[in-house]
Amino acid sequence: MPFFQIVNMIKILQIHGVLNTVSWGILMPMGAIIARYLKVFKSADPAWFYLHVLCQFSAYVVGVAGWGTGLKLGSESVGIQFDAHRTIGIILFSLGTLQVFALLVRPKPEHKYRLYWNIYHHLVGYTVIILSVINIFKGFDILEPEKKWKHAYIGVIVALASTAVLLEAYTWFVAMRRKRSESEGKLPYGGVNGGEGNGVYGHGVRTQQA
Repeated sequence: MPFFQIVNMIKILQIHGVLNTVSWGILMPMGAIIARYLKVFKSADPAWFYLHVLCQFSAYVVGVAGWGTGLKLGSESVGIQFDAHRTIGIILFSLGTLQVFALLVRPKPEHKYRLYWNIYHHLVGYTVIILSVINIFKGFDILEPEKKWKHAYIGVIVALASTAVLLEAYTWFVAMRRKRSESEGKLPYGGVNGGEGNGVYGHGVRTQQA
């Protein structure tokens, strides 16, 4: 193979790696975190939905470009096969495309099939994220870049996972506090007893006399 073709191949490999890492490996998990945790806050509605769609659609578009560079690499690398990496890539593209079309037929919240759609959407979404991370590390093994790039991506994954864990705990706290507040709001006289109330939940405050 001529030298300039080798250089061109290396550039395509690098572009392929960057596009897929950013799309499937970073934007896709970010979109999932936004959808799972921001929607708990009423003030974030409907902004969380549009942010989620923006992240996921951007991930898909960039991912398609990455998939296209993969096809080009495959056609120009006759005899060189990375079957597992290739197969997972095809599965990711297929599932990502299904998610995009599923958004077009998303039932309204009150629709009887909305529960089944949600189950499908979450199942496919988390499957895509898991397969994406696996395939990105397979890509690192194939490209064998400097270790700092692999370590950087590991840092990103750890940061995203840590953020998810913290938000999971916080949203549970918010949900439990909201449930408790609603329960107290159902008490006789709105939870106020003899002119005194629970100032923490806004049911009343005892006036201090001098």
